[in-house]
Amino acid sequence: MKLRCPFLVILTLLYGGISAAVSETVQVPTADTVLTTLDRSHPRLLVKQSDLEHLRQLEKNDPLFKKYFGDVLKQADEYCGRPPLEYIKIGPRLLSVSRECLDRMYALGMAWRLTGEEKYARKAEEDILAVCAFPDWNPSHFLDTAEMSHAVGIGYDWFFSRFSPEVRETVRRGLIEHGMKPGAAAYTGVNGPLSWVKGEFNWNMVCNSGLLIGALAIAETDPEYARIIVPGAVESMPTALASYAPDGAWGEGGYWHYATRYVAYGLSALESALGTDYGLSKAQGLDVSGLFPIYTTGPTGLYLNFADSSENSRRSPMPCMFWVARTFKNTFISDNEHALMAQRGASAQHLVWYVPPSGKEAKKLDLDRRFKGKVDVAVFRSGWGAADLFVGVKGGYNQVDHGHLDLGNFELDALGVRWARDLGSDDYNLPDYWDSEKGGKRWVYYRLNSFSHSVPLLNNKSQDELGRAEFLKFQSKPSSAYAVINLTSAYTPAAKQVVRGIALVGGRRAVLVQDEFELDAPADLTWAMTTDAEITLQGDHAFLKLKGKELIARILSPVGAQFTMESAEQQPPQRTNRGVKRLLVHLSGKTGAVRMAVLLSPQWEKGGVVTKTDVKQLEKW
Repeated sequence: MKLRCPFLVILTLLYGGISAAVSETVQVPTADTVLTTLDRSHPRLLVKQSDLEHLRQLEKNDPLFKKYFGDVLKQADEYCGRPPLEYIKIGPRLLSVSRECLDRMYALGMAWRLTGEEKYARKAEEDILAVCAFPDWNPSHFLDTAEMSHAVGIGYDWFFSRFSPEVRETVRRGLIEHGMKPGAAAYTGVNGPLSWVKGEFNWNMVCNSGLLIGALAIAETDPEYARIIVPGAVESMPTALASYAPDGAWGEGGYWHYATRYVAYGLSALESALGTDYGLSKAQGLDVSGLFPIYTTGPTGLYLNFADSSENSRRSPMPCMFWVARTFKNTFISDNEHALMAQRGASAQHLVWYVPPSGKEAKKLDLDRRFKGKVDVAVFRSGWGAADLFVGVKGGYNQVDHGHLDLGNFELDALGVRWARDLGSDDYNLPDYWDSEKGGKRWVYYRLNSFSHSVPLLNNKSQDELGRAEFLKFQSKPSSAYAVINLTSAYTPAAKQVVRGIALVGGRRAVLVQDEFELDAPADLTWAMTTDAEITLQGDHAFLKLKGKELIARILSPVGAQFTMESAEQQPPQRTNRGVKRLLVHLSGKTGAVRMAVLLSPQWEKGGVVTKTDVKQLEKW
C-alpha cells in the first residue's frame, strides 16, 4: 500500500485537524517540504556518526562517562546471552516485548558503535529479524506498536552499515507492515480515529515519537510515511505538551518519566534527522519539567504516588533528565541526576544525552513547592536530608488519565520512613479496569476508589467520579507552611462544603491534617490514613511504629473523638495489600459545621517532639 496523501487532505481526514489551535511556537511542516532538510546518511537518529568521536573522547577523558559506558557494556553482554525475542502477550499487551527490544537495540547499538565488537551487531540482527517476523506488533494496544517501531527504527538506523542489503530489506518491510502502515492510518483516519492522536497525556507522546523515529529511519527509501507521520505528529504533540504548563508538572504522576522520555526521543530524532523540532521544545513548562520528579520525591526516595503509579514507586535514574538539562542548559538538573546515579547503573540513553557534571556547588532548593498543572500538587519538607519530614498533597480532578478517587490525598515521610502511603495501581488486566465513567467498574477496585486513600469519607462512600479540587491557599514561611484545598465538588450533594488543610507546624517538625465540613443533613464522617505501621490505639492517641521508628497521631478536634483501625487487605484477583492498615476517626450523624483535626508527630531522636498546636478555622490560616 502506497500512501501519498497531500497534507491538506490528511488534515481534512483528521477530523478537521488534531487540535483547534496549535501553539504559536510550533510550525507544522507540510507533506511537500518536510523532508527537504533530511540527512540522507545513516545513522541519523539521536547519535549521528559525527557524534561518535565526541563520545569516544569522553570515554577516554571523562572517568564518569567511562563508568557509565561500562554499565552499558555489561547490559549489552547480558543481552548477548539471552534468547531471541518471542511474540508473547501479557493480557492484551505485547508491550513488555516491545520494551525489551527497545532496551536491547539501545544497549547493543551503543556497545557496537563505540567498540566495533561483532557480537553486539550479531545479536541485534538476530533480535530485530525476530520481531520483524512477528505476525504484527499488536496495534489493538497501540503503545506496543509505537514502542516496537521506535526499537526497530533505531536498530535499522544504527546498524545500517553493518546489516546486509537483504537484512535491511527484511527489516524495512517489517517496519512498514507492522508499524508505518497502522501508524499512517492513525493520522489519516483510514480505520477510524485513535484517541491518542488527540490525547493529553503519555499515549500521545509515546505513539507520536515512536512512529516519528520509525518513519525517519526509512525516510529516504519510503518517504510517503514520513510525509504523513511527521506533520501529523508535530500537529498532535502540542496537545500533550500543554500538560507541562505552567511549571513542568505532569497530571499522571509517576508517568512523568514515561511521557518525558518520549518527548526527548521524539524531539531528538527530529533535530538529528531534520535539523529542527519545529518549535515543540518551546512548550511552556517543559524547560523546568525536570524539577517535578526532584520535588515530588520524598526523603525515603519514594514518589508522591498518584495516578496509577506502581506500588512503592521510587525515583530511579532517568536519562531524559540529561536531555532536559542539555536542551535547556540547566546543569542543576543533570547534576541532580548524576548524584542519584552515584550508586546505580547507567543506561545507553544516558550516553546519548550525556551532560558532564558542572562542578558547581548545588544551589539551595526551596523547601516547599506548588505545581499548578492539570493536577495541582503541593509538597512541603523540613529539609533535604534522608530523615527529614516531607508531606505532599494533591488536587486536580478524578477523571484525569490513570486517576484514582483521591482528591486531597496526602503522603508523609519522616525519620527515613513513609508513614502515610498510597497503595498505587492494581493489575491493569482486571476486568473493566479502564471503565472510568461515572458508575464505571474501575471504581469498584479498592486501590482506585476512596476507601484505600488518605482522604475524607462521607456516609461511607467514595468521592464523586467527576469531582475536582482546587487549591485555595498555599503559603511557605521559614518555620511553617500550608495548603488549603476545596474538595466540595467531590462530595456533592452530601456536603455543602468540604475543605482540607495540610500544614507543617511546630517548626516544621509535625503535620496537621484538618478537614472542615458544612452539612445540611446528618452525615457520617471519616478521617483516614493508610499506613504500613503497627498501630496501638489509646483513645484520642494512636502510636505508630515502623522500621524501629515511632510517630504519634493525636485528635485535636473534635474533643472526645477516638481512633479506630481496620485492615486494608483485599482478596485476589485484586492485590492483597498484605499488612497494610487504615488509621480512622469516625463521627456519626453530624450536621452543620464540623471540624476534624489530627496532629501527626514523628518522635525525633534529638527531641523537639510536637505535642500540640493551635487549631483555627481554615479560612483564618
